[in-house]
Amino acid sequence: MLNSEIEKIVRGYINSTLHLSLATVSNNRPWVCEVHFAYDKSLNLYFISKHSTRHAQEIFTNSNVAGNIIKQHEKDELPAGIYFEGTATKIMASNAEVELYSQGTGRDIEMVHHWLDDKQNPSSMFRILVKNWAIFGNFDGKGMNKYQLGWSE
Repeated sequence: MLNSEIEKIVRGYINSTLHLSLATVSNNRPWVCEVHFAYDKSLNLYFISKHSTRHAQEIFTNSNVAGNIIKQHEKDELPAGIYFEGTATKIMASNAEVELYSQGTGRDIEMVHHWLDDKQNPSSMFRILVKNWAIFGNFDGKGMNKYQLGWSE
């Protein structure tokens, strides 16, 4: 499958999905969690998390992350989804990034601002710079396959 075809599948698939599984690691101990996300035209992923969460704490010390974006399927259906790996960093979200997140997740923009401005229970926006994408499933009609899309920004 051509890189352009894989990228088109990634863009279409993540456009219709609200959450991703995010893997972090600290002291050789892995962790995975679910976060709601949005993405930009460069396929950077954005999520908001409280600083107190395990995944945020681990990102503060080790920015390497991996994850998948998968829709639920029935037992008799073939699974399909997206894998990614990259680096996650806490960012000072611009108004455009807050709006992107609000629109991408369906969250009220005032609520998003409230989360980011809450001093008693601080949260931040994080950006994942994806370095590698992979798709798996029957995207090309040839059965279960996995295709890699190298990605570097």
